[in-house]
This record gives sequence, C-alpha cells and structure tokens, in this order.
Amino acid sequence: MHDIAVIGLGAMGRPIALNLISAGHEVVVWNRTESSYDELLAAGAHRATSVAQAMHAPVVFSMLSDDRAVAETFLDSGVLTQIPAGTVHVNLATVSTELARRAAAAHAEHGVGYVAAPVFGRVPVAEAGALNILAAGEEALIDRVQPYFDVIGARTWRLGERPEQANVVKILGNYLIACAIQSLGEAVSLADAFDVDSEGLVELLTSTLFPGAVYTGYGSAIAERRYQPAGFTTVLGRKDLHLALDAAADRHVRLPIGELLREVFDQTIADGHGPDDWAVIAERQPRRPPAAPQPRG
Repeated sequence: MHDIAVIGLGAMGRPIALNLISAGHEVVVWNRTESSYDELLAAGAHRATSVAQAMHAPVVFSMLSDDRAVAETFLDSGVLTQIPAGTVHVNLATVSTELARRAAAAHAEHGVGYVAAPVFGRVPVAEAGALNILAAGEEALIDRVQPYFDVIGARTWRLGERPEQANVVKILGNYLIACAIQSLGEAVSLADAFDVDSEGLVELLTSTLFPGAVYTGYGSAIAERRYQPAGFTTVLGRKDLHLALDAAADRHVRLPIGELLREVFDQTIADGHGPDDWAVIAERQPRRPPAAPQPRG
C-alpha cells in the first residue's frame, strides 16, 4: 500500500517526490502528460496508470501549473467520485482564491479532505527539502500531513482553516516580488542616468538597506541584464499578478501598483519576453545600452 501519491512531476513535483522516497515513504506518481518516469522509478517510486489510481493513496500531493490544470484533473473529471472517502488531497500549486474555494467545496461533497499548501522556494530549494509551506485547511488534516511537510519543507506556516487563506498569502508573496522587480528597475535606470555603476548600486543596497534573496537575486539579474535561464518566466509572473488583481477585486480592495504592473507585464510579453525571467520587466525602464567590449591592444 502506497502511503502517499505525487501528482504532477514537473520541475517542482519531481524533487518533492524524490525527497519523499528518500525519506522511506512508499510513493506512487502520476503526470498529466507523458514524461520520463525513469529517475523516479529507479529511486523506488511506483507509476499509477491514472489519476484515480494514484488517489487511492491515503495522502495525495499535487503540483500542477494553474487553475485550469487543477480543475481538469480533479474537479471536472469526476475523479473525486472514484476515490475512497477519507483521502487527503494537498494542493501545492499556486491557484486563485476562487479555485481554492471551489476545490474545497467539491472535495467536502465527496468526503475527501482538502488542504491548500502552496510553497515559497524554487527548484534548488525543493531539491534541498527546504521549502516554506503555506498551509490552510482543517487543523486535523494539516496535523495528518505534517510528517510529509517535514520532509519537503524547512517550515510550515499555518494560515487558517480556509484553504484560500494560504493561496492569497502565496499570491501576495509573488505580487510583492513583482513590485520589488519594478522598483529595482526604476532605481537602476535612474542610477544609469547619473553614470552610477548598476552592479555596485545593487551590491550597496542589498548589503545595507535591503538584504535578502529577492533584492539580491533580482537586483543582480537586472544590473547584469541576465534574464536566461529563467527561474520564473514573465508569462507565469503575469498569471500570478492577475491572481492578485482578481483576489483584490473580489474583496473590493485597490492595488494601484498592480494596475501599473499589468500594463508592464502585457507590454513586456508583447515585446517577445514571455519566456525570459520575469526580472526582464525592468527593461521597460529607459536603460543605457550595455557598454561595448573594449578592443585589446
């Protein structure tokens, strides 16, 4: 009997599954599209032939790309009618607050537990088992899955009884990163206009006023105009920005900076930068062209 399933074996789902296997759990895996299972199977995972079969595990983690993927896989497929009551589904994806409410209701209707648990941390953090897990749902359900959270994460933040509470916190985290990227782009643009070295500026600011991964990592990328390989694409950034704007509209809260960023993201993608790291939105600010290499001699 498998004690946990992992559904969605993309960049984040794969290391999560591998860490659970390494911790000694019997893991069954399933992916929406055909992809290589070789690494996971070699590590000891078992491949399910369908999502319904995977969800016969008592605990199910899923890491899918967006609202549509979650709805198609779990809510519109009829799969919830095929799995045992008492199963707990932990949705690790970044989804809208509306989808979170819909998913919680659909799972409850079929006697299936539902916990929202989006994460902070990119692939290397997932590989290290050091994610920050934003969990919301019934306290007893979170208690039940906490041993698995302890394998994949450094800390679990319990944010409330309603799943959408975890999703809005994740959305806000990504919203604030987008705001930081925009402000960094503006600062670097103005520094350029005064012939201040961009890389030196970023080092100064992140060593004094703004320490931390967001300003350091994105500030360096902006100063160096380094947008590939993309850790998080502009297309995904726009998706998460829209999640924040939709959540704000639902509660009649204004996000003026978000409205500005909507235009910035739309134009950046129209300019062909959708696959680039979302730090590329900084290029909407006037920038001096990179200095030409000096001839040797």
